[in-house]
Amino acid sequence: MVRIDGGPFIMGTDSDVGFPQDGEGPAREVTVDPFYMDKYAVTNAQYLEFVRETDYTTDAERYGWSFVFQNHLTEEGSEHVISNVDAAPWWVAVNGANWFRPYGPGSSIIEANLLDHPVTHISWRDATAYAEWAEKRLPTEAEWECAARGGLEGCRFPWGDELKPEGDHRCNIWQGEFPEHNTGEDGHMATAPVNAYEPNDYGLYNVAGNVWEWCHDWFSPTYHTTGEYNADNPTGPPTGEARVMRGGSHLCHRSWCNRYRVAARSKNTPDSSTSNIGFRCVVPASE
Repeated sequence: MVRIDGGPFIMGTDSDVGFPQDGEGPAREVTVDPFYMDKYAVTNAQYLEFVRETDYTTDAERYGWSFVFQNHLTEEGSEHVISNVDAAPWWVAVNGANWFRPYGPGSSIIEANLLDHPVTHISWRDATAYAEWAEKRLPTEAEWECAARGGLEGCRFPWGDELKPEGDHRCNIWQGEFPEHNTGEDGHMATAPVNAYEPNDYGLYNVAGNVWEWCHDWFSPTYHTTGEYNADNPTGPPTGEARVMRGGSHLCHRSWCNRYRVAARSKNTPDSSTSNIGFRCVVPASE
């Protein structure tokens, strides 16, 4: 883990590059206490250790299925498709897909040499269970953004305002035409190892792209604009239907999911899992 000194920082953005319904703005000053954050997203190897020690069963395993990006399905996995998502038909529900078999039956994190890749098909509840076992917790949304910015104020990405400074790929996102063709110009067609690319100035890897990362907070597009909002160590609204996700994933593209920017937000229900959702943990510095 790396220490994040916290303090005041500018959270959110006034840019109109995102989606109004996400509630990225307005930009406002927020303060967080010092904390430590995992340098990397939790890996398959780490989650395997957790499962072996606790015999934990993930939501995807209990339900018997999870969502997989259709282009990544194994041949055997394609025989176990239950349905497509109407609004995003490239997402297919697959019987037998889970964190250990991320692309459906016939795939394996061990056989595919994915132990150093981020664990996926992890619901918010699964991530919370791991964090408690590891004596950590999920970051608040404010902690996540403070850390992801790496000390840079007002920048679009963890390394600055240019997506590819001097032509250098700095994150794992979709290259080409989504969802038909991924050129893989950034070096990866699906997830990348958690230590891929250069870290931000705080020493954190892949806080943009690769996999979405769960945060503690309930999601609201407007709560931070109300009088109930406390800008000192904010923790989000007290209740909700979906939890916050941050950072974007390897499936993000500017034409569809332009959410690999540090101010970008998304959400999902606490029991949802897909092949592009993972997490990392924090520990308050006081502990």
